[in-house]
Amino acid sequence: MGNNILLVEDDDGIALPLLRTFEREGYAVTRVAEGLEGVRQASEDQFDLIVLDLGLPDIDGLEVCRKVRDDGYANGILILTARGGEIDRVVGLDVGADDYMAKPFGLAELLARTRALLRRTAPANQPTPSSVPDDDAAPAFLVDLQSRRAFSNGKEMPLTVKEFDVLATLDGSRGAVITREQLMDEVWDQNWFGSTKTLDVTIGRLRQKLDDSGGDVQVVTVRGVGFRLETVS
Repeated sequence: MGNNILLVEDDDGIALPLLRTFEREGYAVTRVAEGLEGVRQASEDQFDLIVLDLGLPDIDGLEVCRKVRDDGYANGILILTARGGEIDRVVGLDVGADDYMAKPFGLAELLARTRALLRRTAPANQPTPSSVPDDDAAPAFLVDLQSRRAFSNGKEMPLTVKEFDVLATLDGSRGAVITREQLMDEVWDQNWFGSTKTLDVTIGRLRQKLDDSGGDVQVVTVRGVGFRLETVS
């Protein structure tokens, strides 16, 4: 498969079986036991997915997640944790995680979640110049499905895997209402058994990024139904 995974887990009893499982599936795995080393590795190497424990010996995994996102990491982050509460799940998603599994978990489900995130991983290679809009000629807002990049006012938006997928789904039917169920099925797969609050968190981050970019589109909530992406006049 060729995908590179960064595993940030200090417990050998969990990390070693995960290493063997991932490597048996053909993934290249780098394992570190501390959060700050995970942040350093993520900034220096190209990883398609980060599998991240929250209970790390130096800094909290949520801080690791926040730091790597702030450093520009845009691929998938899967959190593993003994904290199974709804609040902790939402906080994890709010700082940029794409998926969340509470311990103990089954390896089969973990691999299914891993495959789902990797399918949505942005290409590691740099796009060709023709795929990057010229500032003068670019439309005010553009989603490029091939390169998995979104541009607002000619500038690329820093989006996570899930943020891009939600935005691309809404943009594909711009002006039409996409139900919450449709978004959950298409972006998180039908295997997702967690709270749909993850969708609300992702929508909230998207709204902030669209607002910060000064683009001409906005995500509108249709109460009790779903969301639509519409052009701001």
